[in-house]
Amino acid sequence: MDRAATNRICAALPGATLDHPWDERHDAWKIGGRIFALIGAQDHGVTVKCPDPETAALLVETGRAERAPYMHRSWVLLPFGPTADMDEVRHRIEVSFRLIRDALPRKVRAALPGDVDGKGREAP
Repeated sequence: MDRAATNRICAALPGATLDHPWDERHDAWKIGGRIFALIGAQDHGVTVKCPDPETAALLVETGRAERAPYMHRSWVLLPFGPTADMDEVRHRIEVSFRLIRDALPRKVRAALPGDVDGKGREAP
């Protein structure tokens, strides 16, 4: 798992956009203007949001993630490398994407691709 593979996963999500808010070395994937995945300049891994701090703590305790520097306790860093489980990374990115998308204001959600009613419900 690396930056390129992670960027392909994020790019495939409906309405996801790539931004570089600090500089070109930081990839910030956004939905509705809010970050759901972040790859830092050091290329160490991808930072994603978990449903709650307890889930994040469990991922850290089991060695599947690290505490995400500079972020709230509900965010974790999934390290890159040959031992990274691509299915786990994909799942965590998709969970983060849904959490951020579903927290967006109704008007913003309604304008997103695949959103039928502005409530985060996707078209069948």
